Amino acid sequence: MRIDKFLKNSRLIKRRTVAKDACEQSRIEINGKQVKPSASVAVGDTVTLRIGENYITVEVLALTEHVTKESAREMYRVLEEQ
Repeated sequence: MRIDKFLKNSRLIKRRTVAKDACEQSRIEINGKQVKPSASVAVGDTVTLRIGENYITVEVLALTEHVTKESAREMYRVLEEQ
């Protein structure tokens, strides 16, 4: 699954265009590497989002195409947050 789609489906970022912009501005990393919006994410990967001075690191637990608001939280586990 593309990282921009994962961020939107998991509700870490509300809109896919915002996720795309974040990737293009080097604010998203997968396993410590800055990525483009089309980069693939897999179960077990570590994703870091930097928004302003804050950041959150999550582990990908599931890649689900159609997600309800309630089940979106089950797609990842927060490892670190500041």
